[in-house]
Amino acid sequence: MSVFTKIKALQTGFSEREARLAKYIVANPEHIRDFSSQELAKHVGVSQSSVVKFSQKLGYKGYPAFKIAIIEAFSQNAREELMSADIARTDSHSQFADKLLASKIKVLQETRELNDVVSLEQAVGHIRAARRVLVAGNGDAALVAKDFSHKLQRLGINAIAEFDSHVQIGIAANLDEQDVVLAISENGNTRETVSIVNEATANGCTVISITKFGRNPIAINANVRLYSVTDESSVRFTSIMSRTGQQLVIDLLFIALTQGLDDGHRQLEKANQVIERFRSS
Repeated sequence: MSVFTKIKALQTGFSEREARLAKYIVANPEHIRDFSSQELAKHVGVSQSSVVKFSQKLGYKGYPAFKIAIIEAFSQNAREELMSADIARTDSHSQFADKLLASKIKVLQETRELNDVVSLEQAVGHIRAARRVLVAGNGDAALVAKDFSHKLQRLGINAIAEFDSHVQIGIAANLDEQDVVLAISENGNTRETVSIVNEATANGCTVISITKFGRNPIAINANVRLYSVTDESSVRFTSIMSRTGQQLVIDLLFIALTQGLDDGHRQLEKANQVIERFRSS
């Protein structure tokens, strides 16, 4: 996972000193090549120990490993930033189309990096073994949840998704340890979805979360944590980017389920044939 992806994903949980370090590093990655931890601390105005702790918070053993990661990611990141700049009202059709495409590709790449194979396989195993799967989400996430429930139903999996959060929590109240709740939330702090997860957890359900990277109320209570990212620098198009990342995660799960189920391809083909007959009738 790119060091810049980690910084971006964790930035909302940074302390004041960590935020200052992150801001400086992202704005001046070329400086890190020649800086010791002491020199970086001096430029940012924090202690040397803050630099080391920041490196470790991002998953590196210390500043040297962090520095190498910054250097390796700098060239590629610089090229991506040129293309994924925010869309301006003065952009031509060609310009905003290129920027939108680049932003979507970046979100897809970062979301892919955030999710390890083990977590995806665990999520697939729980869904495959579940008696019922409630796919919960609010607002834009509810659209992604509904899409995933349709995909699961085509595989013969008993999946439920409702747009009304009151209906969702009512369903969660009657689930138990044989059931799974897959909770989708961009920030992991959506009030309605948090309530659904709390109810499911109290009933012994397995919870799979799809949220932003890091600690948040939904991910903390999940048995399996999956992540999606959005492009927070493009405020007007945050919902587009959020759905792009979430959609990749559910598509990965769907394909893995299709490959892993003995009759997955047969079930999917049967559903597709029925739909095609309906369309042509």
